Amino acid sequence: MSVPVSPELGTVPTDAAPDPRRRIAWWLVPAVFLGVLVFLALLELVTDAGDLTSSGALRAAQAATVPIMLAGLGGLWAERAGVVNIGLEGMLILGTFGGAYFALEMGAWGGILGGILFGAIGGLLHAVATVIFGVDHIVSGVAINIIALGVVQYLAAVTFAGRDGGSTSQSPGLPDLPALTIDPLVESLGEIEQKDLFLVSELAAVARALTNGLSILVVIAFLLVLLSWFLLWKTSFGLRLRSCGESPAAAESLGINVIRYKMIAVVVSGGLAGLGGTFLVMVASSAYRDGQTGGRGYIGLAAMIFGNWRPGGLIAGSALFGYTETLGLRSGQESVHALLLALAVLALVFAIVQVLRRNLRTAALMTGAAAALALLYFSIDLVPGDFTTMTPYVVTLLVLAFASQRLRMPAADGQIYRKGSAG
Repeated sequence: MSVPVSPELGTVPTDAAPDPRRRIAWWLVPAVFLGVLVFLALLELVTDAGDLTSSGALRAAQAATVPIMLAGLGGLWAERAGVVNIGLEGMLILGTFGGAYFALEMGAWGGILGGILFGAIGGLLHAVATVIFGVDHIVSGVAINIIALGVVQYLAAVTFAGRDGGSTSQSPGLPDLPALTIDPLVESLGEIEQKDLFLVSELAAVARALTNGLSILVVIAFLLVLLSWFLLWKTSFGLRLRSCGESPAAAESLGINVIRYKMIAVVVSGGLAGLGGTFLVMVASSAYRDGQTGGRGYIGLAAMIFGNWRPGGLIAGSALFGYTETLGLRSGQESVHALLLALAVLALVFAIVQVLRRNLRTAALMTGAAAALALLYFSIDLVPGDFTTMTPYVVTLLVLAFASQRLRMPAADGQIYRKGSAG
């Protein structure tokens, strides 16, 4: 079934057209944010975990969220055009080297362009392999990851080893990007945060995290998410690109150059992931280091899936994974212990929702999971140290398991497309 969209495009499959039922009221976003903040404030009150909503924790979570979000945004572009991009990790790796090298040679802004360029080169390789030569998307993505790791290790050894402060696995210190700090406001908000006023101190901590050393690259990253939403969902270009991920044969029959749109999407995907790698070396750290990405490309892919291949959900998923990573690194055992209680409550709420929907088997499983998590929380005082570093990966698996029932990937995602298949 197809529907008319515009005179220049003709008709596209119904799945590619915007669905008015999925529109979210503007007030729902701040309401959800406020609800999450209230939940965390209550969790702090009950568990005495003091670092769940501090401005320091939120700043660290911000730094952990952005590279995951940029990698996931890259995956969103590729998969909306029908190309699975498992190679996001490799493109992040390429971005770390490109950002560091060009920052040393051309300054901070040159580093941003260099990271995007190197990531886009990785995207171009993936696009040529999958779109032009019809290589299996998973095989090509895994190959990109392996090749990128080896190439970057070689280039880093050749490039950085002879510089002051550099070595075969680390670059010298990199120039800083501009950052926003409003000193009088930071001091006033810090005083309110220290007063421990329920919800008021939490809101002050959020505002302080956004006004104390806010990197320009954080602002750029969120603007790119907004721009991607506008381009992909509000323009004829985006509608054509998404139709390539839903039914490329139907799109081709309407005169759309499917190969071109897929190539553009995957190259943009690589550039966004490369920018995420640049963020790691220039904002989250101050230098390139071997192994710096730490699997964030895969977590970005998981965040995109959690977000149901949409920008708003992608931000939520990235924030969740970035926040849990921060808890494990900053506060360690105490905060992760509190997280067990949070997961138990969320599992119980999910079980109640499933009962209302008459999914009794799922409700029973979730009730059992809630009981097990609650029992674990009350039976131990501290989570084993080794588990705290696993927190973001465990949360990734749990969230994807919970969200799997509502996911709907693009219909032609991962399929090999041959020009002329429209017949």
